[in-house]
Amino acid sequence: MKPTRSSRQIALIVASVAMTLALPAAPALAGPAFDACAAEAASQYEVGFESIGRETWDIDTEAAIKACSEALKAEPDSPQLKGWLARAYFAEGDTESAVPLFEEAAEGGHVIALAIYGDMLTTGDGVEEDMERGAQLLLEGAEAGFALAQNSMGLSYDFGEGVEQDYTQAARWYRAAAEQGMPKAQSNLGLMYQEGLGVPLDYVAAAAWFEKAVAQGDASAQVNLGKVLQDGLGQSVDLTRAVELYRLAADQGDMYGQNNLAFLLENGEGVDKDIAEAAELYQLAADQGMALAKHNLALLYEDGRGVKQDYAKALTLYMEAAEGGEMRAAVNLGLLYMDGLGTPVDYVKALKWTEMAADKEQPIGLNNMGHIYENGLGVDVDLALAKSYYQRSADFGYQLAVDNLARLNGSGSGSTGGKTKSK
Repeated sequence: MKPTRSSRQIALIVASVAMTLALPAAPALAGPAFDACAAEAASQYEVGFESIGRETWDIDTEAAIKACSEALKAEPDSPQLKGWLARAYFAEGDTESAVPLFEEAAEGGHVIALAIYGDMLTTGDGVEEDMERGAQLLLEGAEAGFALAQNSMGLSYDFGEGVEQDYTQAARWYRAAAEQGMPKAQSNLGLMYQEGLGVPLDYVAAAAWFEKAVAQGDASAQVNLGKVLQDGLGQSVDLTRAVELYRLAADQGDMYGQNNLAFLLENGEGVDKDIAEAAELYQLAADQGMALAKHNLALLYEDGRGVKQDYAKALTLYMEAAEGGEMRAAVNLGLLYMDGLGTPVDYVKALKWTEMAADKEQPIGLNNMGHIYENGLGVDVDLALAKSYYQRSADFGYQLAVDNLARLNGSGSGSTGGKTKSK
Protein backbone atom coordinates (compact mmCIF):
# COMPACT_ATOMS: atom_id res chain seq x y z
CA MET A 1 0.00 0.00 0.00
CA LYS A 2 1.19 3.48 -0.62
CA PRO A 3 0.90 6.86 1.08
CA THR A 4 -2.36 7.71 2.70
CA ARG A 5 -3.25 10.81 0.70
CA SER A 6 -3.64 8.82 -2.49
CA SER A 7 -4.29 5.43 -0.94
CA ARG A 8 -0.80 4.35 -1.77
CA GLN A 9 1.16 2.47 0.84
CA ILE A 10 4.90 2.60 0.52
CA ALA A 11 8.03 1.72 2.45
CA LEU A 12 11.75 2.12 1.58
CA ILE A 13 15.27 2.30 3.04
CA VAL A 14 18.86 3.00 1.99
CA ALA A 15 22.01 4.37 3.58
CA SER A 16 22.41 8.04 2.79
CA VAL A 17 23.51 11.32 4.25
CA ALA A 18 21.01 12.49 6.84
CA MET A 19 19.24 15.74 6.09
CA THR A 20 20.07 18.58 8.43
CA LEU A 21 16.97 20.72 8.63
CA ALA A 22 16.74 23.49 11.16
CA LEU A 23 13.79 22.95 13.45
CA PRO A 24 11.94 26.01 14.69
CA ALA A 25 12.09 26.59 18.40
CA ALA A 26 8.85 26.21 20.32
CA PRO A 27 7.37 29.54 21.36
CA ALA A 28 7.24 30.39 25.03
CA LEU A 29 3.99 29.23 26.59
CA ALA A 30 1.65 32.13 27.17
CA GLY A 31 -0.20 30.79 30.16
CA PRO A 32 -2.80 28.25 31.31
CA ALA A 33 -5.17 28.89 28.38
CA PHE A 34 -2.39 28.37 25.86
CA ASP A 35 -1.25 25.23 27.70
CA ALA A 36 -4.79 23.84 27.74
CA CYS A 37 -5.16 24.32 23.98
CA ALA A 38 -1.74 22.76 23.31
CA ALA A 39 -2.61 19.75 25.46
CA GLU A 40 -5.73 19.13 23.40
CA ALA A 41 -4.67 19.97 19.84
CA ALA A 42 -0.88 20.10 19.42
CA SER A 43 0.94 17.55 17.25
CA GLN A 44 3.55 15.20 18.64
CA TYR A 45 5.78 16.26 15.75
CA GLU A 46 5.84 19.92 16.84
CA VAL A 47 9.04 20.90 18.59
CA GLY A 48 8.38 21.32 22.29
CA PHE A 49 5.14 19.38 22.25
CA GLU A 50 6.42 15.87 21.58
CA SER A 51 5.26 14.53 24.93
CA ILE A 52 1.70 15.90 24.80
CA GLY A 53 0.93 16.05 21.09
CA ARG A 54 -1.40 13.61 19.36
CA GLU A 55 -2.58 12.47 15.97
CA THR A 56 -5.33 14.56 14.38
CA TRP A 57 -7.91 11.78 14.64
CA ASP A 58 -7.11 11.23 18.33
CA ILE A 59 -8.20 14.75 19.24
CA ASP A 60 -11.13 15.12 21.62
CA THR A 61 -12.72 17.73 19.37
CA GLU A 62 -15.23 19.07 21.86
CA ALA A 63 -12.57 19.67 24.52
CA ALA A 64 -10.06 21.00 21.99
CA ILE A 65 -12.46 23.46 20.38
CA LYS A 66 -13.51 24.76 23.77
CA ALA A 67 -9.94 25.13 25.08
CA CYS A 68 -8.50 26.65 21.92
CA SER A 69 -11.41 29.05 21.43
CA GLU A 70 -10.84 30.38 24.95
CA ALA A 71 -7.10 30.65 24.37
CA LEU A 72 -7.60 32.49 21.07
CA LYS A 73 -9.79 35.08 22.78
CA ALA A 74 -6.83 35.94 24.98
CA GLU A 75 -4.32 35.88 22.09
CA PRO A 76 -6.32 36.63 18.93
CA ASP A 77 -3.23 37.13 16.76
CA SER A 78 -1.51 33.83 17.61
CA PRO A 79 -0.91 31.71 14.46
CA GLN A 80 -0.29 28.68 16.67
CA LEU A 81 -3.60 28.92 18.46
CA LYS A 82 -5.39 29.50 15.16
CA GLY A 83 -3.69 26.44 13.72
CA TRP A 84 -4.59 24.26 16.68
CA LEU A 85 -8.20 25.43 16.71
CA ALA A 86 -8.42 24.85 12.96
CA ARG A 87 -7.00 21.35 13.45
CA ALA A 88 -9.70 20.62 16.03
CA TYR A 89 -12.43 21.83 13.68
CA PHE A 90 -10.86 19.76 10.87
CA ALA A 91 -10.87 16.65 13.07
CA GLU A 92 -14.55 17.27 13.80
CA GLY A 93 -15.28 17.52 10.07
CA ASP A 94 -16.13 21.23 10.22
CA THR A 95 -14.01 22.45 7.31
CA GLU A 96 -16.07 25.62 7.00
CA SER A 97 -14.78 26.77 10.39
CA ALA A 98 -11.31 25.29 9.87
CA VAL A 99 -10.38 26.85 6.51
CA PRO A 100 -10.26 30.57 7.44
CA LEU A 101 -8.25 29.73 10.55
CA PHE A 102 -5.88 27.55 8.53
CA GLU A 103 -5.44 30.41 6.05
CA GLU A 104 -4.45 32.85 8.79
CA ALA A 105 -2.27 30.32 10.61
CA ALA A 106 -0.50 29.34 7.40
CA GLU A 107 0.24 32.98 6.66
CA GLY A 108 1.81 33.12 10.11
CA GLY A 109 3.96 30.09 9.33
CA HIS A 110 2.36 27.62 11.73
CA VAL A 111 3.55 24.17 10.64
CA ILE A 112 0.31 22.33 11.37
CA ALA A 113 -1.62 24.74 9.18
CA LEU A 114 0.99 24.45 6.44
CA ALA A 115 0.75 20.66 6.52
CA ILE A 116 -2.99 20.10 6.85
CA TYR A 117 -4.13 23.01 4.73
CA GLY A 118 -1.51 22.12 2.14
CA ASP A 119 -2.98 18.62 1.95
CA MET A 120 -6.51 20.00 1.73
CA LEU A 121 -5.56 22.20 -1.22
CA THR A 122 -3.72 19.34 -2.91
CA THR A 123 -6.67 16.95 -2.69
CA GLY A 124 -9.55 19.42 -2.83
CA ASP A 125 -10.71 18.24 0.59
CA GLY A 126 -13.24 20.84 1.70
CA VAL A 127 -11.68 23.54 -0.50
CA GLU A 128 -11.18 24.19 -4.18
CA GLU A 129 -8.28 22.06 -5.39
CA ASP A 130 -5.05 23.99 -5.92
CA MET A 131 -2.17 21.53 -6.11
CA GLU A 132 0.49 24.13 -6.80
CA ARG A 133 -0.37 26.24 -3.77
CA GLY A 134 -0.81 23.10 -1.71
CA ALA A 135 2.70 21.98 -2.64
CA GLN A 136 4.07 25.42 -1.79
CA LEU A 137 2.58 25.29 1.69
CA LEU A 138 3.77 21.72 2.22
CA LEU A 139 7.28 22.66 1.14
CA GLU A 140 7.36 25.54 3.61
CA GLY A 141 6.30 23.20 6.40
CA ALA A 142 8.70 20.49 5.27
CA GLU A 143 11.64 22.86 5.17
CA ALA A 144 10.73 23.93 8.70
CA GLY A 145 11.30 20.30 9.72
CA PHE A 146 7.68 19.31 10.40
CA ALA A 147 7.29 15.57 9.82
CA LEU A 148 3.66 15.66 8.64
CA ALA A 149 4.53 18.21 5.96
CA GLN A 150 7.64 16.26 4.99
CA ASN A 151 5.65 13.07 4.46
CA SER A 152 3.04 14.94 2.44
CA MET A 153 5.76 16.63 0.41
CA GLY A 154 7.03 13.15 -0.33
CA LEU A 155 3.57 12.24 -1.57
CA SER A 156 3.46 15.32 -3.79
CA TYR A 157 6.72 14.37 -5.46
CA ASP A 158 5.74 10.68 -5.54
CA PHE A 159 2.54 11.38 -7.48
CA GLY A 160 3.49 14.62 -9.20
CA GLU A 161 0.84 16.65 -7.40
CA GLY A 162 1.63 20.36 -7.71
CA VAL A 163 5.25 19.58 -8.56
CA GLU A 164 6.99 17.56 -11.25
CA GLN A 165 7.09 13.89 -10.30
CA ASP A 166 10.48 13.13 -8.76
CA TYR A 167 10.98 9.85 -6.90
CA THR A 168 14.36 10.93 -5.56
CA GLN A 169 12.81 13.96 -3.90
CA ALA A 170 9.89 11.83 -2.70
CA ALA A 171 12.28 9.42 -1.00
CA ARG A 172 14.24 12.34 0.46
CA TRP A 173 11.19 13.81 2.16
CA TYR A 174 9.83 10.44 3.29
CA ARG A 175 13.20 9.79 4.89
CA ALA A 176 13.20 13.15 6.66
CA ALA A 177 9.84 12.33 8.27
CA ALA A 178 10.73 8.67 8.86
CA GLU A 179 13.84 9.63 10.78
CA GLN A 180 11.62 11.64 13.11
CA GLY A 181 9.72 8.42 13.83
CA MET A 182 6.60 9.02 11.74
CA PRO A 183 5.22 5.53 10.99
CA LYS A 184 3.41 6.47 7.75
CA ALA A 185 6.62 7.94 6.39
CA GLN A 186 8.58 4.87 7.47
CA SER A 187 6.12 2.67 5.62
CA ASN A 188 6.23 4.95 2.60
CA LEU A 189 10.01 4.93 2.53
CA GLY A 190 9.95 1.16 2.82
CA LEU A 191 7.80 0.95 -0.31
CA MET A 192 10.25 3.12 -2.19
CA TYR A 193 12.99 0.63 -1.37
CA GLN A 194 10.73 -2.28 -2.25
CA GLU A 195 9.95 -0.77 -5.64
CA GLY A 196 13.35 0.81 -6.29
CA LEU A 197 11.85 4.27 -6.72
CA GLY A 198 14.21 7.14 -5.93
CA VAL A 199 16.51 4.72 -4.09
CA PRO A 200 18.19 1.43 -5.04
CA LEU A 201 15.94 -1.61 -4.94
CA ASP A 202 16.60 -3.14 -1.51
CA TYR A 203 14.15 -5.61 0.01
CA VAL A 204 16.15 -5.86 3.23
CA ALA A 205 16.02 -2.11 3.73
CA ALA A 206 12.34 -2.10 2.84
CA ALA A 207 11.60 -4.70 5.49
CA ALA A 208 13.65 -2.78 8.06
CA TRP A 209 11.61 0.39 7.55
CA PHE A 210 8.38 -1.60 7.59
CA GLU A 211 9.45 -3.18 10.90
CA LYS A 212 9.95 0.28 12.44
CA ALA A 213 6.42 1.29 11.47
CA VAL A 214 4.97 -2.08 12.49
CA ALA A 215 6.46 -1.56 15.95
CA GLN A 216 4.23 1.54 16.19
CA GLY A 217 1.14 -0.35 15.05
CA ASP A 218 0.89 1.14 11.56
CA ALA A 219 -1.61 -0.89 9.52
CA SER A 220 -0.09 -0.01 6.15
CA ALA A 221 3.29 -1.25 7.30
CA GLN A 222 1.74 -4.42 8.68
CA VAL A 223 0.29 -5.14 5.24
CA ASN A 224 3.50 -4.19 3.42
CA LEU A 225 5.71 -6.34 5.64
CA GLY A 226 3.19 -9.17 5.42
CA LYS A 227 3.43 -9.10 1.62
CA VAL A 228 7.25 -9.13 1.80
CA LEU A 229 7.08 -12.23 3.99
CA GLN A 230 4.33 -13.86 1.91
CA ASP A 231 6.35 -13.45 -1.27
CA GLY A 232 9.77 -14.06 0.29
CA LEU A 233 11.24 -10.80 -0.96
CA GLY A 234 14.84 -10.61 0.27
CA GLN A 235 14.21 -13.26 2.90
CA SER A 236 12.60 -16.64 3.42
CA VAL A 237 8.85 -17.00 3.01
CA ASP A 238 7.12 -16.80 6.39
CA LEU A 239 3.40 -17.31 5.89
CA THR A 240 2.72 -17.71 9.60
CA ARG A 241 3.96 -14.23 10.41
CA ALA A 242 2.33 -12.84 7.26
CA VAL A 243 -1.00 -14.11 8.58
CA GLU A 244 -0.30 -12.48 11.96
CA LEU A 245 0.54 -9.15 10.35
CA TYR A 246 -2.45 -9.18 8.02
CA ARG A 247 -4.71 -9.97 10.97
CA LEU A 248 -3.30 -7.03 12.93
CA ALA A 249 -4.06 -4.75 9.99
CA ALA A 250 -7.46 -6.31 9.40
CA ASP A 251 -8.38 -5.79 13.05
CA GLN A 252 -7.69 -2.08 12.51
CA GLY A 253 -10.15 -2.08 9.61
CA ASP A 254 -7.48 -1.94 6.90
CA MET A 255 -9.06 -3.25 3.69
CA TYR A 256 -5.74 -4.50 2.28
CA GLY A 257 -5.12 -6.48 5.44
CA GLN A 258 -8.65 -7.87 5.29
CA ASN A 259 -8.30 -8.91 1.66
CA ASN A 260 -4.84 -10.43 2.05
CA LEU A 261 -5.78 -12.35 5.18
CA ALA A 262 -8.89 -13.61 3.43
CA PHE A 263 -6.79 -14.89 0.54
CA LEU A 264 -4.55 -16.90 2.86
CA LEU A 265 -7.58 -18.26 4.73
CA GLU A 266 -9.29 -19.18 1.47
CA ASN A 267 -6.26 -21.14 0.34
CA GLY A 268 -5.07 -22.46 3.69
CA GLU A 269 -1.67 -20.81 3.42
CA GLY A 270 0.02 -20.23 6.77
CA VAL A 271 -3.28 -20.88 8.51
CA ASP A 272 -6.03 -23.49 8.57
CA LYS A 273 -8.33 -23.11 5.58
CA ASP A 274 -11.54 -21.28 6.47
CA ILE A 275 -13.41 -20.12 3.40
CA ALA A 276 -16.38 -18.85 5.42
CA GLU A 277 -14.14 -16.48 7.38
CA ALA A 278 -12.42 -15.54 4.13
CA ALA A 279 -15.78 -14.54 2.67
CA GLU A 280 -16.53 -12.37 5.71
CA LEU A 281 -13.19 -10.60 5.38
CA TYR A 282 -13.57 -10.09 1.63
CA GLN A 283 -16.98 -8.58 2.38
CA LEU A 284 -15.46 -6.15 4.89
CA ALA A 285 -12.88 -5.02 2.34
CA ALA A 286 -15.48 -4.87 -0.42
CA ASP A 287 -17.66 -2.67 1.78
CA GLN A 288 -14.78 -0.18 1.78
CA GLY A 289 -14.78 -0.15 -2.01
CA MET A 290 -11.79 -2.40 -2.71
CA ALA A 291 -12.20 -3.70 -6.26
CA LEU A 292 -9.93 -6.72 -5.78
CA ALA A 293 -11.89 -7.84 -2.71
CA LYS A 294 -15.14 -7.55 -4.68
CA HIS A 295 -13.63 -9.74 -7.39
CA ASN A 296 -12.44 -12.30 -4.86
CA LEU A 297 -15.81 -12.36 -3.12
CA ALA A 298 -17.58 -12.71 -6.46
CA LEU A 299 -15.53 -15.83 -7.18
CA LEU A 300 -16.81 -17.38 -3.95
CA TYR A 301 -20.42 -16.54 -4.78
CA GLU A 302 -20.05 -17.88 -8.31
CA ASP A 303 -18.57 -21.16 -7.08
CA GLY A 304 -20.59 -21.44 -3.86
CA ARG A 305 -17.52 -21.69 -1.65
CA GLY A 306 -17.91 -20.38 1.91
CA VAL A 307 -21.22 -18.79 0.88
CA LYS A 308 -24.40 -19.98 -0.81
CA GLN A 309 -23.95 -20.01 -4.58
CA ASP A 310 -25.52 -16.87 -6.03
CA TYR A 311 -24.76 -15.98 -9.65
CA ALA A 312 -26.73 -12.73 -9.46
CA LYS A 313 -24.66 -11.60 -6.47
CA ALA A 314 -21.49 -12.63 -8.26
CA LEU A 315 -22.52 -10.61 -11.32
CA THR A 316 -23.14 -7.50 -9.24
CA LEU A 317 -19.79 -7.80 -7.48
CA TYR A 318 -17.90 -8.47 -10.72
CA MET A 319 -19.49 -5.39 -12.27
CA GLU A 320 -18.56 -3.18 -9.32
CA ALA A 321 -15.02 -4.57 -9.35
CA ALA A 322 -14.65 -4.08 -13.10
CA GLU A 323 -15.92 -0.52 -12.83
CA GLY A 324 -13.25 -0.07 -10.16
CA GLY A 325 -10.54 -1.13 -12.58
CA GLU A 326 -10.18 -4.84 -11.76
CA MET A 327 -9.86 -6.39 -15.22
CA ARG A 328 -10.05 -9.99 -14.01
CA ALA A 329 -13.55 -9.14 -12.86
CA ALA A 330 -14.36 -7.74 -16.31
CA VAL A 331 -13.29 -11.09 -17.81
CA ASN A 332 -15.54 -13.04 -15.47
CA LEU A 333 -18.45 -10.65 -15.92
CA GLY A 334 -18.19 -11.19 -19.66
CA LEU A 335 -18.40 -14.93 -19.09
CA LEU A 336 -21.53 -14.67 -16.96
CA TYR A 337 -23.24 -12.75 -19.77
CA MET A 338 -21.87 -15.20 -22.32
CA ASP A 339 -23.12 -18.24 -20.43
CA GLY A 340 -26.32 -16.75 -19.03
CA LEU A 341 -25.44 -17.23 -15.37
CA GLY A 342 -27.31 -14.86 -13.06
CA THR A 343 -28.59 -13.05 -16.12
CA PRO A 344 -30.06 -13.86 -19.54
CA VAL A 345 -27.46 -14.59 -22.22
CA ASP A 346 -26.32 -11.24 -23.63
CA TYR A 347 -23.50 -11.39 -26.16
CA VAL A 348 -23.42 -7.61 -26.54
CA LYS A 349 -22.63 -7.15 -22.88
CA ALA A 350 -20.31 -10.15 -22.94
CA LEU A 351 -18.34 -8.47 -25.73
CA LYS A 352 -18.32 -5.12 -23.92
CA TRP A 353 -16.76 -6.42 -20.70
CA THR A 354 -14.42 -8.92 -22.33
CA GLU A 355 -13.16 -6.27 -24.73
CA MET A 356 -12.58 -3.90 -21.82
CA ALA A 357 -10.20 -6.44 -20.29
CA ALA A 358 -8.56 -7.23 -23.62
CA ASP A 359 -7.93 -3.55 -24.26
CA LYS A 360 -5.94 -3.54 -21.03
CA GLU A 361 -3.91 -6.51 -22.32
CA GLN A 362 -5.42 -8.90 -19.77
CA PRO A 363 -4.30 -12.30 -21.10
CA ILE A 364 -7.50 -14.21 -20.33
CA GLY A 365 -9.59 -11.38 -21.74
CA LEU A 366 -7.55 -11.56 -24.95
CA ASN A 367 -8.09 -15.32 -25.13
CA ASN A 368 -11.81 -14.98 -24.55
CA MET A 369 -12.07 -12.35 -27.29
CA GLY A 370 -10.53 -14.92 -29.58
CA HIS A 371 -13.23 -17.38 -28.51
CA ILE A 372 -15.96 -14.80 -29.24
CA TYR A 373 -14.71 -14.15 -32.79
CA GLU A 374 -13.93 -17.80 -33.48
CA ASN A 375 -17.49 -18.81 -32.63
CA GLY A 376 -19.36 -15.71 -33.80
CA LEU A 377 -20.92 -14.93 -30.43
CA GLY A 378 -22.82 -11.72 -31.15
CA VAL A 379 -20.34 -10.86 -33.92
CA ASP A 380 -19.53 -12.22 -37.36
CA VAL A 381 -17.11 -15.13 -37.32
CA ASP A 382 -13.63 -13.77 -37.98
CA LEU A 383 -10.94 -16.43 -37.68
CA ALA A 384 -8.13 -14.03 -38.55
CA LEU A 385 -9.14 -11.71 -35.73
CA ALA A 386 -9.62 -14.69 -33.41
CA LYS A 387 -6.08 -15.85 -34.18
CA SER A 388 -4.79 -12.35 -33.52
CA TYR A 389 -6.37 -12.30 -30.06
CA TYR A 390 -5.16 -15.81 -29.27
CA GLN A 391 -1.65 -14.81 -30.35
CA ARG A 392 -1.64 -11.71 -28.13
CA SER A 393 -2.75 -13.85 -25.21
CA ALA A 394 -0.24 -16.57 -26.03
CA ASP A 395 2.52 -13.95 -26.06
CA PHE A 396 1.86 -13.57 -22.32
CA GLY A 397 2.40 -17.31 -21.91
CA TYR A 398 -1.28 -18.15 -21.40
CA GLN A 399 -1.46 -21.86 -22.20
CA LEU A 400 -5.12 -22.08 -23.24
CA ALA A 401 -4.50 -19.40 -25.85
CA VAL A 402 -1.46 -21.33 -27.07
CA ASP A 403 -3.67 -24.42 -27.44
CA ASN A 404 -6.46 -22.49 -29.15
CA LEU A 405 -4.03 -20.93 -31.59
CA ALA A 406 -2.49 -24.31 -32.38
CA ARG A 407 -5.95 -25.78 -32.96
CA LEU A 408 -6.89 -23.02 -35.42
CA ASN A 409 -3.58 -23.45 -37.18
CA GLY A 410 -4.28 -27.18 -37.53
CA SER A 411 -1.42 -28.31 -35.30
CA GLY A 412 -3.29 -28.72 -32.02
CA SER A 413 -4.87 -31.72 -30.35
CA GLY A 414 -8.44 -30.58 -30.65
CA SER A 415 -8.65 -28.50 -27.47
CA THR A 416 -12.19 -27.74 -26.36
CA GLY A 417 -13.48 -24.87 -24.23
CA GLY A 418 -11.74 -21.90 -25.75
CA LYS A 419 -12.65 -19.56 -22.89
CA THR A 420 -12.10 -19.53 -19.16
CA LYS A 421 -12.60 -17.32 -16.16
CA SER A 422 -9.94 -15.42 -14.30
CA LYS A 423 -9.10 -16.31 -10.70
